[in-house]
Amino acid sequence: MRLRCAVLDDFQKVATEVADWTEVAEDVEVVAFDRHIEGEDGLAAALAGFDIVVTLRERVPFPGSLIARLPRLKLIVASGMRNSVIDYAAAEAHGVTVCGTASSSTPPVEMTWALLLGLARGLVEENNALRSGGPWQSTVGADLHGRRLGLLGLGKIGSRVARVGLAFGMRVGAWSQNLTRERAGEVGVELASSKEELLADSDFVSVHLALGDRTRGLLGRPELALLKPTAYLINTSRAAIVDQDALLDALHAGRIAGAGVDVFDIEPLPADHPMRTAPRLLATPHLGYVSRSNYATYYGQAVENIRAFLAGAPVRRLP
Repeated sequence: MRLRCAVLDDFQKVATEVADWTEVAEDVEVVAFDRHIEGEDGLAAALAGFDIVVTLRERVPFPGSLIARLPRLKLIVASGMRNSVIDYAAAEAHGVTVCGTASSSTPPVEMTWALLLGLARGLVEENNALRSGGPWQSTVGADLHGRRLGLLGLGKIGSRVARVGLAFGMRVGAWSQNLTRERAGEVGVELASSKEELLADSDFVSVHLALGDRTRGLLGRPELALLKPTAYLINTSRAAIVDQDALLDALHAGRIAGAGVDVFDIEPLPADHPMRTAPRLLATPHLGYVSRSNYATYYGQAVENIRAFLAGAPVRRLP
């Protein structure tokens, strides 16, 4: 009997198009869900008849309580090689193998700059005005050349964002708890003396840190209060690094010029969530990783993972 595979959150309906699933078609029936399944009860009911689940990034938690309610489950394939919402111990205890895939850092770098440039030049406001017969020119763009770009985090993504900033002629500084002067020098950026100095002196601040105990709530009310009223904040990393209520207050009060956000505390974002109507906010529905090449990698390697699992030799095992 063929195994059944659920592909979650296939919002664009492309999961079965960007990869060749025929390699496992004789052994596996693939069912793609193009709507997000809410809550543990909903997931338990929807996935009860599946042996394999392919999940996108960290949008769907798999705690031990859910895994225990899925007795048929044998394999979870998560996009990316890091996933903080899967209970690996529970998976092992229930005989569930967990595998990951590669993930390119290029799409989130490009998304970061799309948000930053869109904010700096008022692209949304100007486009809306042009298409609706509004005023011809109503905003004054913020310059990049000569301005300071402050990066929280200088890893794989942050360092590539830095190089683009340097190409624009920006002064680029960076800070993280473990960042050294030598590492900053390798990328060609300044090491900020402190997080506070970076925030207070930057015209654009972009977050590129992994979410963990040390970074959760890293930017709260005191930190956001350090930003210039002309500064912009960009977050394409994880929402919980920035205190969401404090950010909303800063936007409504005009204490910062604006924010570009691609990540949220709840995803998909509820229709009545205050982020949907906040002023001075350029928001996108977590598109940082969403590109054709990245999807081809995710789902292509998901097929490889399934094939290897069926052969009894799983690859790219997590954690």
